[in-house]
Order: sequence, then structure tokens, then C-alpha cells
Amino acid sequence: MHRRRFTTALLGSALGAAGTGASAQQGRRMEHLKVYAVPGRFGGWPANHGIWSWGDEILVGFSAGYHRDYGPTRHAIDRERPEEHLLARSRDGGRTWQIENPAAQGALIPAGPALHGVTPPGLRENPWEDCPGGVDFTHPDFALTVRMTDHNGGQSRFSYSFDRGHTWRGPFRLPLFGQPGIAARTDYVVLGKQDCMLFLTAGKAAGGEGRPLCVRTTDGARTWKLTGLIGPEPAGYAIMPATVHLGESELLTAIRRRDPERAWIELYRSRDLGQTWAHAGEPAPDLGEGNPASLTRLLDGRICLVYGVRKPPYRIAARLSSDGGRTWAPEFALRNDGGGRDLGYVRSVQRSDGKMVSIYYFHDTPLGERYVAATIWDPGSAHRGTSG
Repeated sequence: MHRRRFTTALLGSALGAAGTGASAQQGRRMEHLKVYAVPGRFGGWPANHGIWSWGDEILVGFSAGYHRDYGPTRHAIDRERPEEHLLARSRDGGRTWQIENPAAQGALIPAGPALHGVTPPGLRENPWEDCPGGVDFTHPDFALTVRMTDHNGGQSRFSYSFDRGHTWRGPFRLPLFGQPGIAARTDYVVLGKQDCMLFLTAGKAAGGEGRPLCVRTTDGARTWKLTGLIGPEPAGYAIMPATVHLGESELLTAIRRRDPERAWIELYRSRDLGQTWAHAGEPAPDLGEGNPASLTRLLDGRICLVYGVRKPPYRIAARLSSDGGRTWAPEFALRNDGGGRDLGYVRSVQRSDGKMVSIYYFHDTPLGERYVAATIWDPGSAHRGTSG
């Protein structure tokens, strides 16, 4: 995914300083911090919102609701109380954070998505419009967010910012691209000043989620056209692409997969800017209940894959590849001390000093409140033998 990405975030600098710890996994030093951890509240799902970075300034989005225990197989968020979509901003490479509420500040932030097709109470947004175009995707302070109304289909929309997410323009409606519905999360690649690709999920022909696809604009978001469908229509679901541009016309995307037998992450590769796609492996073949991937191209050209694992030991894990995702080094854990399956949804960026900042939601004990966390870690280098 392009380095400038939109997300929503909530965080206070005091919270960012709390809960700091460090651990080592296979020779790597891990520093864990709490981005949003408020008693009685639920913080979750950064991958549903997005992440952007400008040097060591990082912006990430997440959902903030109220804690309610529904048992070990359900998300511990009270669906009868308001859910906020917030932003967390760090200006020091992820060490401390400040929480921002775009809705309270009058920013134009889309409301969805809603779990199980029901919009959470308390969310609102401005009326959708048709985008007039002319968006400069290469603006140095640009951020884009793409959101859905229903994870099984429905319609989706986007907003953008030219001031690092302090104010937003939109929401602007996206077409259905001939599909039953579009369930969008934020995943995009900037190709030029008015040229950008989005990676989305469509509803399946027989109903339900989903099948990944990519679309493109070349007129600054005034019009969008379907570029290609990614893989065959699945028996279960194939959702939540995470994409990197490998240069020229090559793209690599990681898809969250699930069928009745298992859950995994599946790679697809395109050599013609998304018109056709070929299966490219399964770097995370068994994730328990499944989790979306965070896929990042590092400064030295390696590929970094980070994901949550919803089976014991409940963990946040990573793999590295030095050959464009064709082969992968063994998995290592950023942390393996999760209190249960309600974790993950990772988004990651790389700092100017080469360290990674991976942001996800987590809980420490089975009945513990869910919070948004960050792990700062060193991916090593291709020259030090720590790559795939």
C-alpha cells in the first residue's frame, strides 16, 4: 500500500505513555505501547480504517465503543451503545499518541462499516456527493479513506485530506462496478498525480461477502473503472486486500480467506497493473478464525507481512520476504500473550530509521477490555540475514 494512507484514530499522549513494555522474539527487540486504552471502552479494528505516515508522523484510524462481554467467540463491544470512529496521531514515530475525533471537529468522515449490516448507533455523516475530480494524489500531505456501509455488499464512499487528516473532503460515492455491492476498506496505490488504484471487496453473485477486485481512476477521482477481479469467486469468502506496488506494472496483494475448513492469508500477483492476477502462495496457512494482513514494502525492498492469529497462542505474527513475496522467512511473533481470539486487524508503517510500527487491537486476559496497541520493532536488513 502507498505510504500515505487514511485512517481514523483516538488517543491521548498520557495513554500513549502508559502500558509500555518490551520483549524479545528471535533476537528482535519489541516495544509494546497502548495507543487507546480507556476503562470501560472497546478499541478495535485499525484495518477497517487505515493508516498513513509522513516521515515519523503517523495517523491511524480505529473504532471506539463500550466494552460488553458476549462470550469468547464474539466481539466484546456493546452494540446498543454509540461507536465512535477516531484517529490517533503520533509525531514521534509511535512512542506517544494524541486522540482526535474527526466528527467532533467537523471533519467529513464516513460513518460505516457496520458489523452484521447494522449501522452502530451514534454515527452520522454528511450527504454523499459525486466527486468533481482533480484530486492530486501526490500532494505531500495527502490521505485517503475508503469505507463501506455493509460488509456483505451495499455501497461505499471515500474522503480525502490535503492536511494530514486534520480536515477531510467528502464523502464521495463509489460506483458498484457491476457488482452486487462494494464493501470497501482503505487500501490504495498512488500511480500518478491524478492516477490511483483502490483494492476493494465485492459481494458475491449468490449473496454474502466477498470477492476482491481493483479499480482505477486517471482523472483525479471523478470517475472510477473496474480494472480486474482478483481470483475466482470463493466458496467461503475472500476479503480485505492489502496491496503493495513492486514497481513498473507489478502488484502483490494479500487476501483474507476463509472457508468451512480453515482460515488463511492468500497472495495474488499481477504483472499488468491489476488486469489479471495469479495465485502467489499462502504465507499464513492457518490463522484459526482468520485475520486480515498488513503488507508493507520496506525501504530496502523487502516485503513485510504482519497479521493476527486467532488460535492459541493468540498472537501478532510477522514474516519477511526478500524476493517480492515468492519465498518467506519463518514466522516470528511480535507478541504471543493475547487473552483470546478478539485481536489483530494490523496496519503497519516503517519509520525513517527503518523500524516498523505495527498497530492492532488486543486484550491481555479472556475478559479483558480490548485496546489499540502499537509494537515498535526492528525488521533487520537484507544484509544482516534477517530477511526471507
